[in-house]
Amino acid sequence: MPFEDQDDQVDAGLEKARAFFQRAEEVAATDNFDYAIDMYLEGLRRAPDALEDGHAPLRRMALIRQGKGGKKPSITDKMKHHGGKTPLDEMLNAEFLLAKDPDHLPYAEAMLKAAVAGGYHRTADWIAKLVFDANNASAKPSLQTYLLLKDAYAEMGSYERAVAACQRAVELKPADGPLLDELRNLSARMTVARGKYGEEGDFRRSIRDREKQEMLHASESLVKTVDYRARAVEEARRAYANKPQVPAVVFALVDALIGLETKPAFDEALGILEEAWQQSKDFAFKRRSGELMIRKLKGDIRKAKNAYKQDPDNPELAAKLQEALELHESTALEHYRRCVENYPIDLKMKYEYAQCLLRNKRPDDAIALFQEAQKDPRFKIAAMDKTGLCFFLKGWYADAIDIFEQAIQACESQDSTLAKDLRYNLARSCEEDGQTAKALELYRKIAQLDFGFKDVRDRVDKLRNMTQ
Repeated sequence: MPFEDQDDQVDAGLEKARAFFQRAEEVAATDNFDYAIDMYLEGLRRAPDALEDGHAPLRRMALIRQGKGGKKPSITDKMKHHGGKTPLDEMLNAEFLLAKDPDHLPYAEAMLKAAVAGGYHRTADWIAKLVFDANNASAKPSLQTYLLLKDAYAEMGSYERAVAACQRAVELKPADGPLLDELRNLSARMTVARGKYGEEGDFRRSIRDREKQEMLHASESLVKTVDYRARAVEEARRAYANKPQVPAVVFALVDALIGLETKPAFDEALGILEEAWQQSKDFAFKRRSGELMIRKLKGDIRKAKNAYKQDPDNPELAAKLQEALELHESTALEHYRRCVENYPIDLKMKYEYAQCLLRNKRPDDAIALFQEAQKDPRFKIAAMDKTGLCFFLKGWYADAIDIFEQAIQACESQDSTLAKDLRYNLARSCEEDGQTAKALELYRKIAQLDFGFKDVRDRVDKLRNMTQ
């Protein structure tokens, strides 16, 4: 089939799909989220690779639905939307489940597999980034997820990202010879692919419209061009002018403004979110503005730290760093307090709020939240660790010891950083509880694995001198 005919079919499919996408936006604005999900998926059945019009706004709406207490998929939903006869069926079934449970990574992984199998590479690249970011942020990253990402990126010819995923996998399993061999092979393929860029036969030559080609290439780049970002803002402004009340449209404009990476654009984005909050009282807008502010404050901390490192004897720089740290902490504390208040069943929010409370030396307030967060497999071991730290801060060393020991037993990878943290915290608790011999043995085992871990060698020397 000629490229012109293919393009015409794609355009016709997208034109038909847009009627469903528009209907989805309209019903989502009335909080009829489940019907909106169906409308988005009907549109995507006609235009499976419609990222900006279909997949991305569906994802944003799913997060809003979650924030408003939307129910997760029922057993019937899971049975009805399991697998599929074609890659398209599989992708849309997985996306249905993901829309109803946006934090459940296996649904996103299933969607990624199907998108790759169906050749929907723009969608696959987008969902792969979501999966990659979620796995990186996890307290216990999954080796299998990194391997899936490696294979998916390699299948799409995105060798740089395949190498990045493979490197993450190697970090989790450094002694795996075949995995190291694959990393070398992928690196070699990446080098070859880079060398061929721009040669005759490059697939981009098959794209009919040059302006579409440039936008597509820019939108898929890790670092978007200034021109693309400006045009993205212009398009988002036009949509916002027509539908300022639709949450997905508001978030699209905010994301585009943040992409400019300028202070005026950042301030404008916060202003738009505040206006949307005032008009709708939908906490999703407050949540987004809080997330943006916390991200900005983390950047301010990095800048202050770098300046202080250059001149550590400067009291003014030390004061600025301390001020940045305190402002970030107070902002995060209030943000996650409100998130827990508005999303009472969101265990991730409870875990984040509990971490803030722990950093602010409020263990009594944090313990119950960490215990609840343990119900989420993503946070179970990390939350147990933090619960033990809370008891440690309270001076309840015997209770801390019990919890750290349980967490170590439940930890799958005994040589991971988290496992070393758990053993270190267990050793500190034993040391404070007067169990010197047990503490020394634990410190020794850590030192044998990682001699430079925290202050382990100093503690080994100290306890050995005490027992001699």
